[in-house]
Amino acid sequence: MMKKSALLLAGIAVAALSTPVRAADPDLTVFDWAGFEVPGLFQPYIDKYGDSPTYAFFGDDDEAYQKLASGFKADTAHPCSQMISKYKDAGLIEPWDVSKIPQYKNIDPKFLNSKIFVDDDKNVWYIPTDWGATAIAYNPEKVPAEDVASLDVFVNPKYAGRTSLPDSSDDVWALAYLATGVTDWTEVTDEQFQAAAAWLREANKNVQSYWTDPSQQAQLMASGEVLVAWSWNDGVAYLQDDNYPVAFQREAKEGSSTWFCGFVNLKDGPGSEDKLYDFINAWTRPEAGPVLVDEIGYGHTNVEAMKLVPEEELVTAGLTPINAPILAQTPNAPELREKQLAEFEKIKAGF
Repeated sequence: MMKKSALLLAGIAVAALSTPVRAADPDLTVFDWAGFEVPGLFQPYIDKYGDSPTYAFFGDDDEAYQKLASGFKADTAHPCSQMISKYKDAGLIEPWDVSKIPQYKNIDPKFLNSKIFVDDDKNVWYIPTDWGATAIAYNPEKVPAEDVASLDVFVNPKYAGRTSLPDSSDDVWALAYLATGVTDWTEVTDEQFQAAAAWLREANKNVQSYWTDPSQQAQLMASGEVLVAWSWNDGVAYLQDDNYPVAFQREAKEGSSTWFCGFVNLKDGPGSEDKLYDFINAWTRPEAGPVLVDEIGYGHTNVEAMKLVPEEELVTAGLTPINAPILAQTPNAPELREKQLAEFEKIKAGF
C-alpha cells in the first residue's frame, strides 16, 4: 500500500469530528485517531467479516475522554497511556480477558510496567499497541544544525513566528520539562512546574500556530511558514513522502520524548464482544508491525512485530535508540495533568 500524503491526511483531519466518517460493520465501533483506519492493521478482521469496523474519530485525548464521559457509545477506544487512570476512575472501561489475546505475551514489558495497566489482582486494563517519538522537526535548508542542538531553538528570537507546537498539553509539557532539566514527570515539584511554565510562556511568543494533527503540522512546514516544530515522527514521515526538506532531531542536548497508546475495552459497548477480540487480535499480530511503521510511522509494541521491520525503515521513521535523555510519557498523577492542562490554556491565551 502507498503511504498517505500530507495533503490527503489533511482531508481526513477535516472529517475527524468525533462522528463516524465511514459506517461499516455495525457490530463494532472503534473510537480512534484519524488516520488509523488502515485496513492492513486489522486485515484478518476484514477477511473474516467482509468489512472494516465502523470508525468514529477524535482529535486529542482530552476530547475523546469528554465525549465518552458524556455518553458517546463505542466498543473500544485508542487513548494514550497517561489517560488510563481517568478512564478507570470514571468507570468507563472494564478489564481485557488476555486469555483471548494470544499476542499479549509478546508485548514489550516496558509498556506494561504500571499498576494502572495491570493491577494487583492481575486485571489488565490496557493493551498498548503503538508508540512514537516527539522531537524537533526542522527544515535543514533554512535552519542550521547547531540551532537545533538545543531545545532552546523554540525560544530563540531568530525563529519568532516560525515555530509550531502541538495543541496537546502532554506534548508541550514534555517539551517544557525537558528544556528545564526534568526527564521524569512522575515526580515534579512545584518549583519544576513553575520553571517549565515560564519556559513555555517564552516559547509561546515564537509560535506561529499550534498544530492539532500531524497532517496540519506537515502542511505548515511544507508551506514554508514554519521552520521548526515539536513533532511526532509521523509528521516527519509525511513530509519525507512528499519530498519536502525535513530533518528530525531527537538528540538535542536536553533530550526528546516518547509516548505510547493502545486500546481500552469500553464498558457496555453496543457491539459484539467476539468481534472486539478479533479486532484486537488482528491489531496485535506481528504482521501489523510493518504496516504500522510504513503507513503511519509509529512503532509496534509487539516485539515480534518490530523484528519484521527492516532496520533502515526504523532509522527513517525515527524509531531507533538515541544517545540523549528521554522523557517517557508514562502515566503521571491526574492532578498534575489537570494542572498542566489549565496552565497550558492560560499560556495559549497569552496569560
